[in-house]
Amino acid sequence: MSGALLEVEGLAKHYPIRRGLIRRRDIGAVRAVDGVSFRLMRGETLALVGESGCGKSTIARLALRLIEPSAGIVRFEGMDITDLAGAPLRRLRRRMQMVFQDPFASLNPRMQVGAIIEEPLILHHLGDAAQRRARVAELLELVGLAPYHANRYPHEFSGGQRQRIGIARALAVEPSLVVCDEPVSALDVSIQAQVVNLLKDVQARLGLSYLFIAHDLAVVKHMADRVAVMYLGRIVEIGPKSAVFAAPRHPYTRLLLAAIPRPDPHRRTEAIPVGELPSPLAPPGGCHFHPRCGFATELCRRATPQLRSDVIGHGVACHHADELPHFITDQSAETAPAAARRLALYAARRAAQ
Repeated sequence: MSGALLEVEGLAKHYPIRRGLIRRRDIGAVRAVDGVSFRLMRGETLALVGESGCGKSTIARLALRLIEPSAGIVRFEGMDITDLAGAPLRRLRRRMQMVFQDPFASLNPRMQVGAIIEEPLILHHLGDAAQRRARVAELLELVGLAPYHANRYPHEFSGGQRQRIGIARALAVEPSLVVCDEPVSALDVSIQAQVVNLLKDVQARLGLSYLFIAHDLAVVKHMADRVAVMYLGRIVEIGPKSAVFAAPRHPYTRLLLAAIPRPDPHRRTEAIPVGELPSPLAPPGGCHFHPRCGFATELCRRATPQLRSDVIGHGVACHHADELPHFITDQSAETAPAAARRLALYAARRAAQ
């Protein structure tokens, strides 16, 4: 399969801050998402990564039209759905589904599992009662559960099993796009691999596209085809998984990768964080990352870098991406102290310019 399934251009979401009891007035805004653009191809998995509060989940809800954007365009299967409403939007929701982070909170505890999975079929008027029961049994087997589990309640299952039920519910109406909002972060490590492997198997069988939100880079490395790194509402780096992990070009991406635990302490590159995470109420001007970046210059403080891509689609929003020293990976023979000294010397030279 080829072609773009989901296209996002200049997407923004600003939450106004109001003050006053009688006359409410806007005194500012939280810029949760600030001018994000990307494309998700058919059959592809695009991972959104970044620290908490960077806007990953907001993008997911904007793409599914669960919340309204402040600016920008969302296209699904080539159709502009930014202003879609009413019955057309309801019909579209069959093609776009979501797997939520908390598998217990996203399931109705008063409903049996069979009724939970059958509910989307009823809402979209798909099949009669017998056909829906057969579909529920088919979906339970698809996600590794037994048909008799349809008569149980969510509290009778483990966390991993509940997430399988959530996946079955998302697949019930045969969507093209599934948004996975940190689907394994609430699970034990031993169960995470099972759920990730299930998602990959289902994708290969049904030809799904995933917008995969996560903060665990080990899961992302196993799951994604492309990776988009977010910081304070903006995408700072995007590209094929192999390129982003092997040759990260943005300083923030390098810090994320350097923070991954390594089994060999002598070959481990330590992250060197600088300062505190700025508030989204008043993000820094220019490059949002410049207060914490050891390579920032005056240009970074006054000008916003644009996302520029190379021939393989590896894009970075950094004024000095081509000037940064080579990133030290865990395969390098250089030790962490030597790497830290070399990076500190480079930062000192930049500051003296």
